[in-house]
Amino acid sequence: MESPLSWQPELDQLAKLSALAREHGGAEKVARHKAAGKLTARERIDGLLDGGSFHEIGGIAGSARYDPSEAEVTGFTPANLVIGRGAVEQRPVVVAADDFTVRGGANDGAVKEKLTYVEAMANELCLPLIRLVDGTGGGGSVKNIENDGATHVPNNGGRLWDLVCRNLSTIPVVGLALGSTAGLGAARVCSSHYSMMVRGTAQLFAAGPPLVARVGQVVTKEELGGSEIHARNGVVDDEVESEGEAFLRTRRFLSYLPPSVHEFPPRATPIVDTARSDEWLLAAIPRDDRKVYKIRPIVETLFDTGSFMEIGRLWGKSIVTGFARLDGWAVAVMASDPYVYGGAWSADTAQKIVRFVDLAETFHLPVVFLVDIPGFAIGLDSERAGTIRHGVRALAAIHQARVPWCSVILRKAFGIAGAAHMNGGRFNFRYAWPSGQWGSLPLAGGLEVAYKSEIESAPDPVAKLCEIQERLARLRSPIRSAERFFIEEIIDPRQTRSVLCEFAALAAPLRVAGTPSFGTRP
Repeated sequence: MESPLSWQPELDQLAKLSALAREHGGAEKVARHKAAGKLTARERIDGLLDGGSFHEIGGIAGSARYDPSEAEVTGFTPANLVIGRGAVEQRPVVVAADDFTVRGGANDGAVKEKLTYVEAMANELCLPLIRLVDGTGGGGSVKNIENDGATHVPNNGGRLWDLVCRNLSTIPVVGLALGSTAGLGAARVCSSHYSMMVRGTAQLFAAGPPLVARVGQVVTKEELGGSEIHARNGVVDDEVESEGEAFLRTRRFLSYLPPSVHEFPPRATPIVDTARSDEWLLAAIPRDDRKVYKIRPIVETLFDTGSFMEIGRLWGKSIVTGFARLDGWAVAVMASDPYVYGGAWSADTAQKIVRFVDLAETFHLPVVFLVDIPGFAIGLDSERAGTIRHGVRALAAIHQARVPWCSVILRKAFGIAGAAHMNGGRFNFRYAWPSGQWGSLPLAGGLEVAYKSEIESAPDPVAKLCEIQERLARLRSPIRSAERFFIEEIIDPRQTRSVLCEFAALAAPLRVAGTPSFGTRP
């Protein structure tokens, strides 16, 4: 017989509330949610974390209904945010998952406190934070005006947004848009170091179609804010085909980063092929500088096999960015892509560089930059896009960074953008391939301007132009620059992996833990 002094009745009540909370918004809403191809909040957590590692916090927060005696629970609406701690590859993390089956993921009585709590928990414990966003997560329905009897002055959750901003400079933050996200929900996705959208089932916008219709634009959710838009304008970093793929990419992303800025990125098991030499690299860059080449195979062969994880492939496409490893050491990689604007920096390329360099600086990742920059993108569209303004911000980000830096000039480095291949005011590792060429301006176009009078006054202007081109081409040889120590080392392309592995080994003890001198901005 149960002792009358036992606390078992309270434990039974807790168990009942927990069971009710696990029903989410009820069988009907859960069925509708899953029919849309989406997982429930707890299924998402289970799919993301190591099996059995989730420790839920605040699981019975919500609105309970009692019988007239106030003794028995007759119903329960859980808070639409599931939070707690768990593990990814046996490393602790904090997770917050919106529950769309409860009021469409909008605010209810407990969400504000849980949102603030989970951000504070990640910040104070110095653990990575993963946001699984599916809803607005903000003020909820305008019915709250009548319910509250007054309107609230917007403050983004008060302490909440202060924590969101602090977390960007303290811990890795991943934001996954897994359904329709608007307002504060959309902001939570974007205020992260790595963000993704699931194609077809996720949308992201400041305000949804009903509000947009008020300004005369009648559009669907997908037309307004689908991944086709936001994975290509940089609002989110990547587009994925399923929630499962989003979870896999989240786990991989975190594998390159420390738990917080107070530690260093983990080293994977070192490999033995640090001196691997790929013969095809000798002819990887065409002699005709008007011909393009594929940069990703070069990236794949220079870094540890299978270690390159590209980030942001669909936007700012003249620069390839991502993480990789060199003899197990995690590094941040930037590489010019001559297939897009010949590698020239557009406005969105420059914005992508700023965000990526800030990410590397925040989490102490040495940078390897494979350089082929003919300059800034030019023309009317580029001027209208404010390319030079965004470009000098990228230049400033590179000059502000203090992580170890290694540049390899594969081909071009011209003008202000070309000068941004490193911070010339500090020591950097720098190498060039024999295919390297550089200067204030490329010969093409610049030559006709600089030698205009000489060409026009010649008996045969075409022959004179060819003569000047041949003369300058001989002087443009990177070997001439090396003779003057304008470039430190010209290397056999087949030696590149070896020198990069040396760079990673020398850079590792130079990293300085702690909060960076400037914080990451969304």
